Amino acid sequence: MQQYIQETEFFDFNTAGIQALVAEFIDQPTNQQIEGLFLTVRDNWRYNPYTISGKKDHYKASDVVGRKEGHCIDKSVLFIAALRALKIPARLRLAKVVNHIAAERLTEKLGNSHIAPHGIAEVYVDGKWFKASNAFNKELCEIYNVDPLYFNGTEDAMIQPFNRSAQKYMEYIEDYGHFDDVPFRFIIDTFQQNYPALAHAFVEDRFTI
Repeated sequence: MQQYIQETEFFDFNTAGIQALVAEFIDQPTNQQIEGLFLTVRDNWRYNPYTISGKKDHYKASDVVGRKEGHCIDKSVLFIAALRALKIPARLRLAKVVNHIAAERLTEKLGNSHIAPHGIAEVYVDGKWFKASNAFNKELCEIYNVDPLYFNGTEDAMIQPFNRSAQKYMEYIEDYGHFDDVPFRFIIDTFQQNYPALAHAFVEDRFTI
């Protein structure tokens, strides 16, 4: 379990931005720390699945914290680093998903409706791992007509398969497993495999498609 509270190359929580992020939660009970950080990251960093990077430093929590938006991996990395800063075990899980509601735009931008890899956090509380997705900020949930997710370490918080109108929303189609640190090379390889038309764009920079 020790590896899940350690600072790493990407979960670099002993940095000014991450320490500032967790400062207000330090003296709170664990469940309140988890809930507060989940909501803070969920709503203060707007979800943008079209901002992609081929540079390692852009996947570090210390880089993400200085932005105003991020994709699901970015937001999971930030949440995990903040949890580890408070000695709460956390790790990254990656998967392949389909966002059915945004399928047309995703297909136009990415070449298909898959999001791969999709990142979520896993948090260890009271002897059990819980999954938590904080990708979609509250405003985006209203656009998609879906309830925003909440998480305090007592049950999983996964993006719903259907929205409020019973339309297909999010479908998990492949699980890539969990990781102690951000598997940068695996992420880039998975991007390139799933979006071959964009493979040439994965250079050492951040870009929006």
